Amino acid sequence: MNDKIIGILGGMGPEATAEYYMKIIRATQAEKDQDHYRVIIDSNAKIPDRTAAISGRGENPVPQMIDAAKNLEKVDVDVACIPCMTAHYFIDEVQKAVSFPLMNAFEELKKYIESHYPEVRKVGVLATTGTLQTGLFKKHLGHLDVIEPQPVTQNEKVMEAIYGSNGIKSGNTDAEPLTLLKSAAEELLDQGAEVIVSGCTEIGLVLKPYHLPVPLLDPMEVVAHAVVKESVYQKS
Repeated sequence: MNDKIIGILGGMGPEATAEYYMKIIRATQAEKDQDHYRVIIDSNAKIPDRTAAISGRGENPVPQMIDAAKNLEKVDVDVACIPCMTAHYFIDEVQKAVSFPLMNAFEELKKYIESHYPEVRKVGVLATTGTLQTGLFKKHLGHLDVIEPQPVTQNEKVMEAIYGSNGIKSGNTDAEPLTLLKSAAEELLDQGAEVIVSGCTEIGLVLKPYHLPVPLLDPMEVVAHAVVKESVYQKS
């Protein structure tokens, strides 16, 4: 029986959190309900915007992230993850406040690429401006050439697809965000990207692997499998 408790520090955003829970369910080998893990979710959509905080235009999200992490600690989760790539900028501060391990999606992505795509040298990244500003992809994938969108593309296509009035965070996962993201991805391919990383949890709600001619890697998919594997390992 999968008797470990998995925590999700969520709400950034709510739909991405729900989708990440589904990824854990799909990653678990189960024949009946009782074979699944107990999963505790704190989906606090009131956590201040991470991109705004990183750019110096918004409130620090760390206190509320720690508060959510403490809630998970109270119910004795064994391991947890944060289904928001931008929020990983603050993961070390949150980790210091709790005793259970927070899995790092960037580190898990690095291990996955090394294991499954050892020949890849150029990786295209679609992510929020805040995530790109942190340099986290270049930090954790430093052995690769990380290609990012040009500033105009980043603002008018990637950020518009995520934050625009008809964007994903507004609940629109239909044609307009997809068209913008596909166009941005194609520019990365033109620059030599051999794989594309869906570096924002919202992007994965719209852009799917069958939309691109190269592999599309979803770090949340990677870390969902990793957290299940970690829980199995802990049990043994």
